[in-house]
Amino acid sequence: MSKLDTLIDNKLVQNIFVWFILFIILIGGIQSENRIQTALYAILFLLPTIYITNYFVLPYFQKRKTIFFILFILSGTLFTLLPVYVISKAINQPLDVKMFLNLFGFILLAMIFGMTIRIARDSFKRRQEVKEAELKLLKGQLNPHFLFNTLNNLYGLSVVKSDKLPNLMLKLSDLLRYSLYETRESFVSLQKEMSYLENYISLEKLRLEEQADISFSISGILNDKKLAPMLLIVFVENAFKHLAPTEGEKSTVNIDIHIAENKLVFKCENSFDIHSDKGENLEKGKSGIGLVNVKKRLDLIYPEAHSLKIGKTNSVFSVDLKLSI
Repeated sequence: MSKLDTLIDNKLVQNIFVWFILFIILIGGIQSENRIQTALYAILFLLPTIYITNYFVLPYFQKRKTIFFILFILSGTLFTLLPVYVISKAINQPLDVKMFLNLFGFILLAMIFGMTIRIARDSFKRRQEVKEAELKLLKGQLNPHFLFNTLNNLYGLSVVKSDKLPNLMLKLSDLLRYSLYETRESFVSLQKEMSYLENYISLEKLRLEEQADISFSISGILNDKKLAPMLLIVFVENAFKHLAPTEGEKSTVNIDIHIAENKLVFKCENSFDIHSDKGENLEKGKSGIGLVNVKKRLDLIYPEAHSLKIGKTNSVFSVDLKLSI
């Protein structure tokens, strides 16, 4: 988080900003030679009114609305009587009913204004907390899901005592290092994410060797671009997981990533056996956990900033993702 973001999120700064804006509005609305002084007095009077209402009256709104409304009216009456009484004493005149009613209406509006801001801020904070909790949960689901599939591959090679095993373990070590330590931030360098994909695909090439034709291409300028971590790997992993030959031919995986200005276009295709149950379950049940999660992450992180199309044509499963980065 940048220093500016930290400053914006600071409650004290937020409160000072709101009161400053209200002070400017009062200066513009007061018709008096001493309008700055009058606006300052109004702010000093409204400060305790709004904060006492927000912290001692507003909590009853969710708990007991009847008590809330009683306290709300009593508070408005009290905070109106005090200044009217002080003014009456200062000018040595009896209480002015018209002054009381005018000020009472103003006080009630000020209290409603303060509570509205508090409710809106608390609602936004809750939504942010829910969003962050869901993102952490989704990210936590992705890492073990990927690890489970990769360890299965390792086990298969160890059984046959393949000489590919040492190189594969080195690749796996790099992958795990990235997933454990580089993905703690909300966004990571696009260059690092692409390197992560390259390592994963290299690992799959070692595993599959002559069994599949695998192509992977990246074009465009990656510098200074950022992306949500482990977003594209889900589609790539899914392609290899459900890979199968077609009509006696070799299996195929084609992955193309193009970056143009602030747009990322990701395309992934893999062949699958249309007669296999896997072909029918690419987005269902356990096999679709990764895809379900990545859709949720896209909706949370890139709302209105992405387009995702997943489809099957004959024996080819395809993913087309367009993303604003």
